[in-house]
Amino acid sequence: MSQFSDSLKSIRKESKKKQREAAEYLGINLRTYQNYEGGRSEPSITQLIKLADFFMVSLDELVGRDWIGGSF
Repeated sequence: MSQFSDSLKSIRKESKKKQREAAEYLGINLRTYQNYEGGRSEPSITQLIKLADFFMVSLDELVGRDWIGGSF
C-alpha cells in the first residue's frame, strides 16, 4: 500500500467512520473509495480536499506527510 492509502485508512478508523460514509460524502461508489484505501487508485485534488474536510485533518496529514524540524 502507499503512504496515502495507509494514512487514509488510519484516519478513517481513528474517526470511527465507515467507508460507506466517506464514499457517500464524496459522491462516489463504495468500491472507488475502497480502491483509495487499498492503494489501487488515488483521488483527484478536489476529492483530497473533500476527504480532508470530512475527516477534519490537514492535507499533509491525509497524505501522510510529516513536518519535522523545518523539513519534510
